[in-house]
Amino acid sequence: LKSGIRKHGALDCKKVAQIGSQIAQALSVAHKHDIIHRDIKPQNIMLLEDGTIKVTDFGIARFSQAETQTMTDKAIGSVHYIAPEQARGGYINDKADIYSVGVMLYEMLTGQLPFVADNAVSVAIMQMQAEPTPPSRINPSIPKGLEEITMHAMEKNPAQRFPSAADMLEDVERFRRNPEIVFHYGE
Repeated sequence: LKSGIRKHGALDCKKVAQIGSQIAQALSVAHKHDIIHRDIKPQNIMLLEDGTIKVTDFGIARFSQAETQTMTDKAIGSVHYIAPEQARGGYINDKADIYSVGVMLYEMLTGQLPFVADNAVSVAIMQMQAEPTPPSRINPSIPKGLEEITMHAMEKNPAQRFPSAADMLEDVERFRRNPEIVFHYGE
């Protein structure tokens, strides 16, 4: 997926929703089995020729009951996609994967990352403190509903994100059926 974004920039919104749906579905299954991926990023999403995706590299995945659910040295290389609680080195759960999917949706919709800085520490601080530019300011053709899904997944407070990957999947599928839908999260 990363090489596709590098090559083509922003992807078509229908394609973004299709990819997002498949990622949410894969994470829903993993989370149902108490597995948190912890390193969701485009480099770990393989796009197959038939349009399906495969989520790869469960190398730093952990069972959700594991005692330590904190960031590892390996994850610092993925700082552009880590959740604020992961950047803080705090306890993480399946909501960290949801945040990472939100960052990937953002990147697919705009062709750029929400937070960029000269070093990993600065990006991590931005993950914790900065609000991203709304994707529609970068790409005005983004439908409101898809932007809402993206920003809801990227809420700084895990309690304000989707309750689960299954819930995120449900809304992405609702958007795919009706691209005019508006969700009004948090109202």
